[in-house]
Amino acid sequence: MKRIHLSIIIALTMTSCKEKKFEKTEENNLIIKENIITIPQNSPILKQIQLKKVEKKEYYNTITSVGTIEAIPGNYAEIASPFSGRIIKSFVKLGQRVSAGSPLFEMLSSDYLSVQKEYSQALNESQLAEKKYKRQQDLVKHGVGVQKELEETETEFRNTKNSLSTISSALRVYNSKNKRTLVISSPINGTVMSSKIVNGQYLREDAEPVMIITELSKVWISGEVKEKDIRFIKIGDEVSVKVNTYPDQQIIGKVYHINDWVDESTKSIKVLIECDNPDRKLKPGMFSSITYSTDSEEAIIIPTKALMQNGNQQYIWIKTGKNQFKKQNVITKEFSDTEVKIISGLQSGDIMMTVGGIYLLDSLK
Repeated sequence: MKRIHLSIIIALTMTSCKEKKFEKTEENNLIIKENIITIPQNSPILKQIQLKKVEKKEYYNTITSVGTIEAIPGNYAEIASPFSGRIIKSFVKLGQRVSAGSPLFEMLSSDYLSVQKEYSQALNESQLAEKKYKRQQDLVKHGVGVQKELEETETEFRNTKNSLSTISSALRVYNSKNKRTLVISSPINGTVMSSKIVNGQYLREDAEPVMIITELSKVWISGEVKEKDIRFIKIGDEVSVKVNTYPDQQIIGKVYHINDWVDESTKSIKVLIECDNPDRKLKPGMFSSITYSTDSEEAIIIPTKALMQNGNQQYIWIKTGKNQFKKQNVITKEFSDTEVKIISGLQSGDIMMTVGGIYLLDSLK
């Protein structure tokens, strides 16, 4: 008896709910029958509705990440003194363009003078060893020399020649016309980005760099891409870059390098983007946003405003007849501010409601 009584209560409750829903629908001039909503011809709702035919179109998947602008290592030079000594003259100033081999500063160094003396000594030893070797060659040629002595002088000559070559190579790096002073030159073309040079300053051999030179006509942008997305990116792909400093300027770069390992803490892979920077607007340390465009595909793309939400379910209103609409559940993937990709629930040729779906919300209650 209790079960029958409970069934009656449930039935009455359900009937009451249906009547309430029907009454609410009637007030809005909406008619519901078998999950189809019909809007009467004289309803003002019709004037608020906009429709569009569902069509497939070419779609480019996009992957976004953030990055930091860096100087290209080969275009970046930290200048430090190779010897302890005192600066006696500076040839450049901050912001100045320099060429490879251009003098930067001159210094007086006792250590450098010692190397000069070593060079003179090595030169004399090499010249003397060469004379001994040639003399032994001449003696052997005329039958009065000893082969063993010839071999010994040849070995001595080669050793002294190698020592001289090593010291000469070291000195050749320092383009110093005045043998008493050391001139430090720029190893690259670029701009003096930092300078701590003070005339009279004493530098130790192990001192920190006193000048930085960079060539920023090209820069790298270091970004990270999630492990799951790296399969869409390859070297040579064009990417779009934007920096906060120039929000209206779109910069095009190319993927230069993709790391071969995954960062375990972020599950991301480092990607380097190379960008032309003719105006030197991009500065090392600036933050940027990077957009990677992957291969295109045919996909159903709809306006974001057409997508409706009911709890965890997303749906679209589909036209099924004259002034008739049905709620169609869909599964989406990539979103943007204006468009969304549909991977299930819609087909080409469907007529969807892009504007006005909010007026049908009452029919779902």
